[in-house]
Amino acid sequence: MSATIAPIALTCGEPAGIGPEIAMKARAELGNSLPFFWMGDPRHLPPGAAFRVINTPAEALTVPGTELPVLPHPFAAPATPGKITYANARGVIEVIARAVSLVTKGEASAICTAPLHKKALKDGAGFVHPGHTEFLAYLARVETVVMMLACPELRVVPATIHIPISEVPRQLTEGGLEQVIRITEAGLRRDFGIAHPRIAVSGLNPHAGEGGAMGREDGALIAPVVARLAAEGMAIRGPLPADTMFHPRARAGYDVAICMYHDQALIPIKTIDFDGGVNVTLGLPFVRTSPDHGTALDIAGKGVAHPGSLIAALRMAQQMALARGR
Repeated sequence: MSATIAPIALTCGEPAGIGPEIAMKARAELGNSLPFFWMGDPRHLPPGAAFRVINTPAEALTVPGTELPVLPHPFAAPATPGKITYANARGVIEVIARAVSLVTKGEASAICTAPLHKKALKDGAGFVHPGHTEFLAYLARVETVVMMLACPELRVVPATIHIPISEVPRQLTEGGLEQVIRITEAGLRRDFGIAHPRIAVSGLNPHAGEGGAMGREDGALIAPVVARLAAEGMAIRGPLPADTMFHPRARAGYDVAICMYHDQALIPIKTIDFDGGVNVTLGLPFVRTSPDHGTALDIAGKGVAHPGSLIAALRMAQQMALARGR
C-alpha cells in the first residue's frame, strides 16, 4: 500500500518541544511500514538519535527502518528541550513553507505537522497568522478551511473554534455554518473515500433549544441550513441535542458530527481516544494532518512523551493521500 504514494513530510514544529522526540519514537514503531521523512535541523534531534540525512524526499524510501530519514533544514541555533530559543522561529516557518512546496510538486504525498509554539513564532519572527492551519491556507491561497478532529470511532468539526463561549452565538451565521458543512462533506468524499457522507449537526443550546424554550438559534439559524442542504440531497440531520449525540449507538448513525463550538466537539473525541485523536485540515489542495496535542515543553527532553497521536496522524495522512489518489 505505502509504495503507491510518495513519502509523507513531517515538519519539525517547535524544536524545544516534544516534536523531535516523538518523531524518533514514531519511526522506531513504524519502521518502513509507513514512509515519511522529518524536516528540520538534525542538531535538534535527541542525543544519540539514529537518523540518516537525505537529499530528496524519494531517498526516504531507501533508508532502513531503524533510522529516521532527515531532510535537513539549517536553523539559527541549537535547541534546548523545554526552553524556547526565539532565534529558531524563522526556521520553523521556513520548514512549513518548504513542506508545502514539496507536497505541491508531488515529492511528498501529504504533510504531517508537529506542534508549533505560537508565541515563539510571533515574538521571534513576527508571525502574523493565528496558527498552523491559517498559515497553510495562506500558503495554499485558500480562503476558508475547516478543522476536523478524527479517530477511528468519531469525527467532529467545530463550526467555531478558539473564541470565548459568549461570542459563539454572534459568530455563528447561516452562511458560515453552511460553508463549514459543505467543505466537510466534500472532504469526506475526497479524503476519506465516503461516497455518501452522513452528517449530524448539533444544536447550540441544551436540548437543541427545546422549541425555543432554551434559545432561538437552533430553530432560527441551524435548522434552516440543515433543511436547505437536505433538500439538495445531502444526508444531514439536525439540530440534535448534543448530550445524546456521542454514545456508541448514536455515533453509528453518522460519519461526522458538526458541532457549534470548540469544547462541544473536542470533549467527546478526547474522552473516546485521547492518544489517537488527529487534527485534519479540510479544504486544502493537499493532505494535512497533525497530532492533537501541543508542544508539551514541560516534558520535552525527559523521554516520556507518547507518540500515539503522531503515529495516528501519520497513518491518517497516508490513508487520505491514498484516497485522493484513487
